[in-house]
Amino acid sequence: MVIQTSRFGGIDVDAQRFLHFPKGLLGFPDDREFALIQTGENSAFYWMQSVSRPDLAFVVCDPRLFVNDFKLAIKPDDLTSIGLTDADGSQVFVVVNKVDETLTGNLQGPLVINVGTRIGRQLVLSDKRYSTRYPLMQLPTRAAAVSKTA
Repeated sequence: MVIQTSRFGGIDVDAQRFLHFPKGLLGFPDDREFALIQTGENSAFYWMQSVSRPDLAFVVCDPRLFVNDFKLAIKPDDLTSIGLTDADGSQVFVVVNKVDETLTGNLQGPLVINVGTRIGRQLVLSDKRYSTRYPLMQLPTRAAAVSKTA
């Protein structure tokens, strides 16, 4: 299916890459269908592009690639709401933001996806170990990037 994006124009996305959030996302309750688009062959990051709004997309990643001790305790009701009885059939993503030269992840609001049905839900955690701007990685500064190419 071809979807329109403000970043890449029209792109063809395999139906197996569509995610459905029955309750939407925080701040976007009416946006329920997203396409998961890989940013590069070996990249840890994905675009989660709204199917109906070309201007709405989020960069997401698996937080466990950056936060070794990340543990997500998912309540049974949250699992049931996406058709799971345990977390084994799930994939967790967090929304990524750039703050100055740091990529941060919203570990307070992870996205839990049922891998089999591609139905997801955004959780709101009360665990104070994590924040909405948890540092994932430092980006190279402009000066460092210029000196490597010189």
